[in-house]
Amino acid sequence: MRVSDITCMINDITVTVPRGTSILAAAGMLGIDIPTFCHDPALSRYGGCRICVVEVQGWQQLPASCVTEVRPGMVVYTESARVLEARRTILELMLANHPSDCLTCEKNGTCRLQEYAYRYGVKKGAWQGAARAYDIETDNPFIIRDMNKCILCGKCVRVCSEVVGRSVIDYSYRGFRVKVATPLDLGLSKAGCVFCGSCVEVCPVGALTDKPRVGQGRPWELTPVTTTCPYCGVGCQIDLLVKDNRVVGAKAAGHGVNGRHLCVKGRYGHQFIHHPQRLTVPLVKKNGRWQEVSWPEAIRKVAEGFRQIKQQYGGRSIAVLASARITNEENYLLNKLARLVLGTNHIDHCARLCHAPTVAGLAAATGSGAMTNPIKDIAGADLILAIGTNTTETHPVLSLFIRQAIQRGAVLVVVDPRKTELAKLAAIHLPVKPGTDIVLFNSMINVIIEENLWNKPFVEERCEGLPELTAAVRDYTPAYAQEVTGIAAETVRQVARAYATAGRAAILYTMGLTQHVTGTDNVLAVTNLALLCGQIGRASTGINPLRGQNNVQGACDMGALPQYLPGYQPVWEESCREKFSKAWGGPLPAQPGMTVGEMLQAACRGELKAMYIVGENPVISEADANHATQALSQLDFLVVQDIFLTETAQMADVVLPAASWAEKDGTFTNTERRVQRVRQAIPPVGNSQADWQIFCALAEALGRPMRYRHPREIFDEMAALTPAYAGISYDRLVKEGIQWPCPTPDHPGTGILHQEKFVRGKGKFHAVAYRPPDELPDRQYPLLLNTGRRLFHYHTGSMTLRTGLKDVYPVEYLDVNSQDAGEMGLAQGDRVKVISRRGEIVMPVRLTDEVPRGMVFASFHFPDAAVNKLTNGARCPGSHTPELKVCAVRLEKLEQ
Repeated sequence: MRVSDITCMINDITVTVPRGTSILAAAGMLGIDIPTFCHDPALSRYGGCRICVVEVQGWQQLPASCVTEVRPGMVVYTESARVLEARRTILELMLANHPSDCLTCEKNGTCRLQEYAYRYGVKKGAWQGAARAYDIETDNPFIIRDMNKCILCGKCVRVCSEVVGRSVIDYSYRGFRVKVATPLDLGLSKAGCVFCGSCVEVCPVGALTDKPRVGQGRPWELTPVTTTCPYCGVGCQIDLLVKDNRVVGAKAAGHGVNGRHLCVKGRYGHQFIHHPQRLTVPLVKKNGRWQEVSWPEAIRKVAEGFRQIKQQYGGRSIAVLASARITNEENYLLNKLARLVLGTNHIDHCARLCHAPTVAGLAAATGSGAMTNPIKDIAGADLILAIGTNTTETHPVLSLFIRQAIQRGAVLVVVDPRKTELAKLAAIHLPVKPGTDIVLFNSMINVIIEENLWNKPFVEERCEGLPELTAAVRDYTPAYAQEVTGIAAETVRQVARAYATAGRAAILYTMGLTQHVTGTDNVLAVTNLALLCGQIGRASTGINPLRGQNNVQGACDMGALPQYLPGYQPVWEESCREKFSKAWGGPLPAQPGMTVGEMLQAACRGELKAMYIVGENPVISEADANHATQALSQLDFLVVQDIFLTETAQMADVVLPAASWAEKDGTFTNTERRVQRVRQAIPPVGNSQADWQIFCALAEALGRPMRYRHPREIFDEMAALTPAYAGISYDRLVKEGIQWPCPTPDHPGTGILHQEKFVRGKGKFHAVAYRPPDELPDRQYPLLLNTGRRLFHYHTGSMTLRTGLKDVYPVEYLDVNSQDAGEMGLAQGDRVKVISRRGEIVMPVRLTDEVPRGMVFASFHFPDAAVNKLTNGARCPGSHTPELKVCAVRLEKLEQ
């Protein structure tokens, strides 16, 4: 017992609790249930509803237990006669003007007001309140607000303010007219709501409900199936709500990194599962037209096509695009199919477009190309250096931990040319000129070395290459950084000192750092910074690349890379090939394969004859997308496997209908290396099949049977061959998941990498030099185009554009600086032709000050505004990632 502990008695049971514990919490430790409406352990104490009152011996009043702390010797009764009478009165008062439509209310069966009225035997009784007659708010696709049922508990107000950080709603009006409303009471759609649904999650009554779920089934009719979100790399745990083999809703599972919170995509972006455009039968193109065929005929057609090409041109004439959206088990099998059955190491996936520089750079410097720390660590950082990441839009749930850190007093520094929402939260925003990141970080290192702020014990004990780094940054003075990056020299010094002297400093970054011709060097530069200051290998520090897609980390882990077998085991090393050859039952090719960019170039040259594309849409996602379209058109044989007839699938000879993530079992690995279960909620739609089953059928047809009864068997085989996954099994992946490396079945997993030593032994500094972008604005193309993502959409839009998310954000806009627009005579909504050296598209403009002068911005989510027709295919030499963040364009205003 600590000196600060307090002993009291609740319902004649003695309990000892830490000082500051509320009566409600103390009772909970004893398993005593006290009713609550306004209380939530994750929110500030409020004490407004009074339903949690208790009797304290010697006290005249009945205090609210949620806001009253225990005191030494306190004697509490939670169900005394006085307490019961008070609770009944409170409930009667609430019911006096509450609608009595419980039988048809969506919260029937899960409503706390209903539950407590039943518990305490309260019916409509002594009190008669004036009826409220608020219009029911249905002005958006996701949330219904019926303020006639609101009990003013304030949980929605507090979660929006304290957790989500939006403050979209608050109390308005006075007296009996008080209600929870948006500014000017205009509704959520006009208030900046991001529709995360956290308010719905905490509402104890029927005031807030999920609109898509209304009329789809009562709570007791719905079966929850816990799985992992199919969108960004955060890996939120969600419960899919199933009725009659249909997914009718989703909610947070209440555990995992997200707890009770989701973003708009995770909570409301599931309607694509049952969209009428889902592929449900195999398609074969005959005489330029699609014909539906049976599975045996489709598999036979694919097998014959690949067999003929392999026999005529060899395995290296075939290439495979794996997917960050399919499971680990499926990526592993596709790897096996490509290398063993098709005889090709030409296998790659979308990491090539985003975090290939991370894999290359971090692996070279530390020995591991993965995020070093758990997501929850971010909340404990003293300084967060966020580089090229618009986290609130691209990883909304992860951004909640950034907000927590700021609330604790952490300093947020954002490096981004745009004044993003995250930049507006920052204490310091560094709007660097695009492509000048290396100058900024080398200059910070220059200051840290010059002012002797570096972590000498850490560097001397655990790092190598400091003399070379010191020489390399000598000329990168803050004055030079100001000239090149546009950031004031004193600001560079300020940030360098803050990072070096912070107790715990965490680096976060995404594609704003990697999608450059210097992408790998950019990663090496920030790694140099972390190593120099010893900000790695400890809680709330580290280098944390945030993965953009749900299983891009797992796809890399499973060998969806041309030079690596599963577990990053080099294909060129004979011992690795022998290991897999023995397990798989056949020889494997030794020469590393081509990246996706090299595949497309080889197709244009006629060297690549066939491709098997699974769950990718390069016609929209590739830089210089017109070149990608041209390359695919040169192939002799193209097979696409997907859940929709995407723009890429439309070019195929055969299209195989895959099951969505909700229709199969498996695992995803999130951005923090956490392996988590994916659970089948419904049968495959139509005659679609799980990707792993299709791979097995194709291997069988090609004479190399791969037979598995369940993805569990695939996982066990994969884990036996992959050291980092060796200790993980389905039996262990019950709830929270496990972070690799996990070498043995009794190992708990590794939350923080590089704690005692680096995977490669010593951390290695790399001297990197500034190289300008491949293409900058000039007189002919005077504007710089930057691309990225929007909150309401995902990747090439094949899923989100088939949900209610499209109703909120229906078209893409070109963000143009207001001053630039004025000089060009552009007004809000004007349509312009955006032209680069590679193509042109038409889209409306949106005037904003979020982009600096000389820059325009658009996302790549919308096929009808395919921005990657414009982007530059120049690639980073170390990772072959294209420079999607910088290209030169001009605008031509179209007549309205």
